[in-house]
Amino acid sequence: MREILILSGKGGTGKTSLTAAFAHLASGLIICDLDVDAPDLHLILQPEKLETEHFLSGHEAIIRPDDCERCGQCADACRYDAIQGEDPPVINPLKCEGCKLCVEICPAKAIDFELNHCGDWYRSTSRFGPMVHAQLFPAEENSGRLVALLRQQARAMAEAKGLDLILSDGPPGIGCPVISALSGTDLAIIVTEPTVSGRHDLERVLELCKHFKIPAGVIINKCDLNQEQAEGIEAYCEKHQLSFIGKLPHLTAFTEAMIRGLTITEFSSNGVRESIKTIWDNILKLAAPKPVLDRAADD
Repeated sequence: MREILILSGKGGTGKTSLTAAFAHLASGLIICDLDVDAPDLHLILQPEKLETEHFLSGHEAIIRPDDCERCGQCADACRYDAIQGEDPPVINPLKCEGCKLCVEICPAKAIDFELNHCGDWYRSTSRFGPMVHAQLFPAEENSGRLVALLRQQARAMAEAKGLDLILSDGPPGIGCPVISALSGTDLAIIVTEPTVSGRHDLERVLELCKHFKIPAGVIINKCDLNQEQAEGIEAYCEKHQLSFIGKLPHLTAFTEAMIRGLTITEFSSNGVRESIKTIWDNILKLAAPKPVLDRAADD
């Protein structure tokens, strides 16, 4: 089973648009959206949700007003000022850090400490195949743990359906969700743009790939924005023996396709479809299993 992860060092490089296009061009795959903090692959693929599961992580303190003695000890002890009001006091979930101090010191034992419902994740079907995706609620944490859960579910689904490819739209940046998405994957494809910040963020993601020993390839999107920077990125890849997968010009057709809920390869046929098809073929070659040498035959 091969797991291909599409990454970017920053948002707005076209990562999700290209992931959707690759899903259109591929066959026999599981599609996975790992950008759980701000998922948008579903806006293009328009999946039909088959199963919805709650994502529970961390704990939330809740005061039972009927049992509360209004002593105020919890409010006095809370350094985050999460306990507000007096009759009855309530806990502001946006301020509560889940430290459990109020639960421990409450003389009436009137504070529950329940698992926190942070978001939902879904098993879905799309016009390109099965899909696993999620949505964290605003201001919730543990996106790295949710990313790991989605990868686990995608692998289980692939095994159950006899599919050998998982294509994942990863989170931007280099934070915890990216690390969770990257570790143990087979190939990372990094989408960058020819700007100073794009080059800087590309190098940060490549360092992360190097740390986890994950082979990586590079795509330059909007390559005609700055020819000098684009050539510099290509030279950087050659110098560091990185796989340069291809480049694409800046096209308003990407936006027009998104507005219609289509991939760029479904929407446009003015040469961009062929260019993306060539890039996808290069990715598959890079992700192909390496032949295992027969030592007995060599002997």
